[in-house]
Amino acid sequence: MEDKLQIVRRAAARAAGRLRRLATLPAFALAAVRTNPPERLLVAPQDIRTSDSTIASEIYSGYFALAGKVVNLHGRSPFEVEAPSRSWERALNSFGWLRHLRAADTALARANARALVDDFLTLAEKPGGTTAWEPRVAVRRTLSFLSQSPIILETADREFYRRFMRALTRTQLFLDRQITAGLVHGDERLFAAIGLAELGLCMQTDGGYQRRGTRLLADELVRQILPDGGHVSRNPDVLIRLLLDLLPLRQTYAARGVAPPPQLLNAIDRILPMLRMLRHGDGTLALFNGMGVTEPDILATVLAYDDPRAKAMVNAPHSGYQRVEAGPSLLIVDVGQPPPPEFSTQAHAGCLSFEFSVGPQRLVVNCGAPDVNRIAAHRAARATAAHSTLIVDDTSSCRFASGHGLEKWFGNEILSGPRQVGVERQNLPMKTRLLAAHDGYRMRFGLIHERQLTLGCDGMRLEGRDRLRAASPNAEDSHPYALRFHIHPSVRLQSAPDGRAVLLDLPDDSRWVFTAQDCDIEIEESAFFAATDGPRPCEQIVVRCRTDAKTQIVWALQRMEEYQDKEAAAADEHPEKDTAAADEGEEKETLTAYGEKV
Repeated sequence: MEDKLQIVRRAAARAAGRLRRLATLPAFALAAVRTNPPERLLVAPQDIRTSDSTIASEIYSGYFALAGKVVNLHGRSPFEVEAPSRSWERALNSFGWLRHLRAADTALARANARALVDDFLTLAEKPGGTTAWEPRVAVRRTLSFLSQSPIILETADREFYRRFMRALTRTQLFLDRQITAGLVHGDERLFAAIGLAELGLCMQTDGGYQRRGTRLLADELVRQILPDGGHVSRNPDVLIRLLLDLLPLRQTYAARGVAPPPQLLNAIDRILPMLRMLRHGDGTLALFNGMGVTEPDILATVLAYDDPRAKAMVNAPHSGYQRVEAGPSLLIVDVGQPPPPEFSTQAHAGCLSFEFSVGPQRLVVNCGAPDVNRIAAHRAARATAAHSTLIVDDTSSCRFASGHGLEKWFGNEILSGPRQVGVERQNLPMKTRLLAAHDGYRMRFGLIHERQLTLGCDGMRLEGRDRLRAASPNAEDSHPYALRFHIHPSVRLQSAPDGRAVLLDLPDDSRWVFTAQDCDIEIEESAFFAATDGPRPCEQIVVRCRTDAKTQIVWALQRMEEYQDKEAAAADEHPEKDTAAADEGEEKETLTAYGEKV
């Protein structure tokens, strides 16, 4: 009942927000006409995103490859053709592709850039219901116009210059009103504040715009950047996108001789270590809460601003992540609650899921977030089943608005999820142990999921124990549950003959073994959405049980040599068991022998 009342209150607030938006647009349009634009730009911020000059040739030839779709313009303006997808249209109107034209550094590329901007100002710049005036798109276009202004305005006549400045002023007024009226939410509000701060610094205006933009930026940074450096959305991808804008903004303050707000400097200093915490040995980021493909060049660009000698954090209590390193092995665990509703549109139901890698090789992963064009896959990737953790009765630990017919009011927000998530880190002799629990299954099943993960000091053995504890009377009912371990596509799986173990063959010819006490282990199909070349099929290890039969599963993932040593030690300690088995004529093939045959 409490959840339903909260949903009703949130729906009423959203309805009021939509009415405010409708009332704001006419006033915005009138004010935009009356506002006199500044005379000129004073500085052009740096765009630190990587660029490719060969793309400039494709654009000049009339091919626009954006958001996974390619459009041949056939001599028309890109703002006149029918967009193949909303994502393509957003990418077009964001103008991030201008950096490729600047990278070409030719007179032809500069003329092409100015002509395309002129097309936009003529055909699509007026405020309205198009994607061009979605706040996030408007911000990206503004930052692109400012950073690429040298190629847009070089040799431009006075009339074009004034039209360009008028467009920037119109966007500035639009974003200001959107923030003031409370019409932008989540991380979109922070990016809007970044855009306003940069506009105030770059345009020749009185100091009022600059001070207001700086104040809005400082307020949002305090609100959205957590003390440990994570973003309140808990999405690693947001941290990368923020640094791509915050780092140039810091340089712009210096170029103007204006002191940046302390909140900006503190945010950058905190975000960089957080990114290192979530980074695997192969340079990619852990796949939690909306993280998809890691662009290595982009990540390397932002991390170049960090101290290369700095060690990664191991505990992020505010963001809800834990990192354990031992030898060549690395364990990263999600031990956080779902983010606040307005920041949860990309969040996943992956509480207590983990990823495990050895050196540059990923072993256990989550499925990750697919690209924006795969809507159905995006919904599936957010489910608990797409994560390496325990799931009860194929039910996610979070409830999503998209699965309950409430998209109209809440979009992709999380409606409910774990309210209490506890974690304890124990640094024991020769090993590190994490003890964690969440109550995401309390309301529906009366169960608490407890997970224990122990990594040996040499990194050669990861032990786990997953337990379902009763939290209410209805927990006495029988419920099926499963442990899922999604395996990276580069790892090959082989099931042991007795079904009690799985052999993992890594690309470097090393071998690991997965075992679970007194449980049958299955290998099933899965999907990996974070590959640079698109979704790839992979496999997952699944251990199934029922709460009336067993509420605890003990498992281990260990290097083959470690497994063989333990098997040999057990045989030496209990030789009578081997003799009895031989007398009974049992010919069970051991996993050690099986591993040598594969």
